[in-house]
Amino acid sequence: MLFSPTGLSECLREWEDLEKNYQQIQDTHRLYKQKLEEVTKLQDSCSGAIARQRKKLKELTVSLQECKENHPTTKLSPEDMEAMTEIEGSIKDRANVFSEMEAFLPKKNGLYLNLVLGNVNVTLLNKQSKFAYKDEYEKFKLILTVILFVFSFTCRFLFSYRALDALFNFLLVWYYCTLTIRESILISNGSRIKGWWVFHQYVSTFLSGVMLTWPEGVLYQMFRNQFLTYCLYQSFVQFLQYYYQSGCLYRLRALGERHNMDVTVEGFQSWMWRGLTFLLPFLFFGHFWQLYNSITLFRMFQLPECKEWQVAMCGCSYMVLFMGNFFTTLGVVYQKYMNNQDKPKSF
Repeated sequence: MLFSPTGLSECLREWEDLEKNYQQIQDTHRLYKQKLEEVTKLQDSCSGAIARQRKKLKELTVSLQECKENHPTTKLSPEDMEAMTEIEGSIKDRANVFSEMEAFLPKKNGLYLNLVLGNVNVTLLNKQSKFAYKDEYEKFKLILTVILFVFSFTCRFLFSYRALDALFNFLLVWYYCTLTIRESILISNGSRIKGWWVFHQYVSTFLSGVMLTWPEGVLYQMFRNQFLTYCLYQSFVQFLQYYYQSGCLYRLRALGERHNMDVTVEGFQSWMWRGLTFLLPFLFFGHFWQLYNSITLFRMFQLPECKEWQVAMCGCSYMVLFMGNFFTTLGVVYQKYMNNQDKPKSF
């Protein structure tokens, strides 16, 4: 229970205590601003030093390449060749170290974040904040996956209203747009999301937007149930992916082998393959369902009554999703196979 002064003398004593505490708060805040300015100067100094070091390393790499071209390996001594190889290896290692350092330094936003947020600093400067943001991102995906599953089930089996379908498609657009922003922030904080996984969200956003604008009609009703059933299955697979990826990343973080901001796993350990082999049939089935959706839409586009441009756009989008997802998943399987081939038999 808080102290509540009753007499004048007690009020005066309370005011004196508050005055002392107020002075301490001012001193603490003054010290905080001073340290903040020092941190900002250190950040600028470190960022500049890394940029200069990278420039010099790039120049050194070019010089080493010229040395190899101008002096054939037969004229170089074994010591020189060994020194050059060692330097090249150190340059590659140093590039990775600089990337880890820059994850804790402010940096300019990419084009997409500049368009959406402007020139706002989104860098999280400590591991606790990074992990909390990554954990919140994973929970966000899980919650929206459950909501989308329930929503698509409702539209597919309970209610058949175009307005409800439009609300579902709007939710998909918002979900994928939000994912693109959140993943861009993750990348700015050192996450290794790259390649197809970045482009996938933009294609999905575009596809959901086109579905949102598709007007009510015969062709829409022809594709509606197939689309909603596919959304049900996709939510189910994303639910499985969440538990597989979160389990892998948690174990790798515990082993200290991955970055705290990673989303997808780019390399494999032997224990990962058991979970992935369970997941692969569901993934490939979903990929071929995307191909089936694309073929269905292209056939609908050839019908005489087809007047909507959304049919062709959705067909192209599903074809892009199929090709990107299928070949990326195939690459993961091939990578694992090659890793197994490189291991000694005793392993």
